Amino acid sequence: MYSSCSLLQRLVWFPFLALVATQLLFIRNVSSLNLTNEYLHHKCLVSEGKYKPGSKYEYILNDYIRFLAAGNFRSGSMHMTSGLKPNAVTILYQCRGDSYNSKCRSCYAAGISGLRRRCPRNKGGIIWFDQCFVEITSISVIDFNISKINYENNFPLHNPNRVSGDIKSFNNETMALLKELALKANNKDNMDNGKMALYASGEKRVGTKKVYAMVQCMRDLVKPKMCKECLESIIKEFRECCDGKQGGRILGTSCDFRYELYPFLRTSDSKTV
Repeated sequence: MYSSCSLLQRLVWFPFLALVATQLLFIRNVSSLNLTNEYLHHKCLVSEGKYKPGSKYEYILNDYIRFLAAGNFRSGSMHMTSGLKPNAVTILYQCRGDSYNSKCRSCYAAGISGLRRRCPRNKGGIIWFDQCFVEITSISVIDFNISKINYENNFPLHNPNRVSGDIKSFNNETMALLKELALKANNKDNMDNGKMALYASGEKRVGTKKVYAMVQCMRDLVKPKMCKECLESIIKEFRECCDGKQGGRILGTSCDFRYELYPFLRTSDSKTV
């Protein structure tokens, strides 16, 4: 039988150990955030049909997949197209602004593998991960309306938990941060690897919370003017997708944004706004 003193010591230690365990778990989760590449969503473009095993389409597709895989992934964005129907093949990818080079390569590989598994033999499909999206389509870039932003494939994701306190103020301040980042992403002095970055990240104190956020456009196909228009459009949807949520994002193939109440990018990529 325990003494009252021993019992008191145990009662004090239990909450303390639970707190330490929670803190260690949080530190481990935060430190590994940029190492994870969680699958988010996919869309099989069924209207484009399927290709047959051994077909010319399959040959061109596999050839392009191998060619892109051999690249350096330094710019984080690339597309290839054959441009000739009925065997037109286009592959494009965009990696998150803090996930170029080796991380981009591994995300591209995960995207190709994921599309083969989730959209088997479909001529078209799109897949999103935390660090990139990959699209395969039978529509050549020649047929793309490059002067038009693609909103068809946009979709929202949000944390189910709501913030405490003044939700209206939280929404307004978070939207203001996203708008500031959209301007920064389109700044002509914001260059990366010889091209406009079309990406920006930052953080901001909102009441007792700190909000971490990023915005990005598809570098290889979206022009700066279109990037600004695209980001402004999806930020306007903030309240519909993310009203008072502890985290949220709108993903697409032309532009996207994300915000969280924890750091999800490398520290060097996030600056206080």
